[in-house]
Amino acid sequence: MSQLLTIKDLCVSAEDKQLLHGITLEIEKGSTHVLMGPNGAGKSTLGLAVMGSPEYTVTSGKIIFDGDDITDESAYERAKRGIFLSFQDPVEIPGITLSEFLRNSLEQITGTRIKLWDFKKKLKAAMDILDMDSSYADRDLNAGFSGGEKKKAEILQLLMLQPKLAILDETDSGLDVDAVKTVSKGISEYKARTGGTLLVITHNTRILQSLQADATHILSSGRIAANGGAELIYEVITSGFDKYIIGK
Repeated sequence: MSQLLTIKDLCVSAEDKQLLHGITLEIEKGSTHVLMGPNGAGKSTLGLAVMGSPEYTVTSGKIIFDGDDITDESAYERAKRGIFLSFQDPVEIPGITLSEFLRNSLEQITGTRIKLWDFKKKLKAAMDILDMDSSYADRDLNAGFSGGEKKKAEILQLLMLQPKLAILDETDSGLDVDAVKTVSKGISEYKARTGGTLLVITHNTRILQSLQADATHILSSGRIAANGGAELIYEVITSGFDKYIIGK
């Protein structure tokens, strides 16, 4: 497999506090990588840094995506390249409907106008996969949505935008068993349709039960504490993170 994302010795800070220390990862096209670790390990920080969040500053190192150095690019430019981040706690955006947001996003990414009929047909098919009521398309983005509905809306975006790289940050957080199954179904459909690449950030394992992990990374105190295969996931299920906590 060829590399899609290469992170080289990445150091990241926010408000003069160093949060990530020399992170190095290589993620192959079409693969599924899992990033695990205890709360506060820096998992979300890494996802946001790859996405280009202005809240974080890269103090050293590089981010290479699909052969290009994107370290200094904006989040908008990275999104157009095909990087997608699902938020741990999706924000509410009054004034723009879910449907309008998705159509505008697709047109920005593709650079072409999309016929309304074609868009609605594609949107309905994606919503059906997630068992989403069609009325949600006409509601303001995430406004008044429950936690589970917000997460479904994030996966709906994944299915519609079909990015090259999807970073899923704690997508299963706060979901009941049925909602986890539905969200997992949407993620599996994304993989089947696009052959896309996943970086799944989590500190538990429910959402991983339906995904075949190619590699697992454990983060602790802003550093990579361990790299391995799917066996690391099952080790964490059995024994927890204690042996990997840096500084203990």
